[in-house]
Amino acid sequence: MVKCSKSQVRHLKTAVRWKIPAVQRQRIQMVLLRESGMTQPAIAAVMGVSLSTVNRAQMAFDQGGIKALKPKPSGGRLRENMTLAEEKALLARFAKAAGAGEMLNIHDLKAAYEQAIRHPTSNSTIYNLLARHGWRKLMPRPFHPLRDLAAQNDFKKTASHVL
Repeated sequence: MVKCSKSQVRHLKTAVRWKIPAVQRQRIQMVLLRESGMTQPAIAAVMGVSLSTVNRAQMAFDQGGIKALKPKPSGGRLRENMTLAEEKALLARFAKAAGAGEMLNIHDLKAAYEQAIRHPTSNSTIYNLLARHGWRKLMPRPFHPLRDLAAQNDFKKTASHVL
């Protein structure tokens, strides 16, 4: 079925040669095959896609032209509780105390975060928030978990003679 003018067909044929995403090129080819007189089931068989994919591509072109055949971007923070700016503003309240050398209390931060989003959340959400904004744990552990006190004391007694 022919629905495009000759100038649109020429434009589609040149668009196939542009540097565009493969998905968009395939959709343009589906429209061009329709213009050559092929049916939708035949186009689906030739292109190796489903009939609904061919139908969606052709309807998108009919409604919006070549720009409508461009793939939609995916991704992003779909499950965010706060925007990055809101998170930064929340952490700014705690940054003053952390910058003065005080330890950040995660429970206080979690309570403020839950109050801002108005529902409870897990501890991992708070730790991910801190990691996302470049906060990290700078306090060293007070001792090694596998330390040997007897060996340390022996070293202290004998090390002064060696040096």
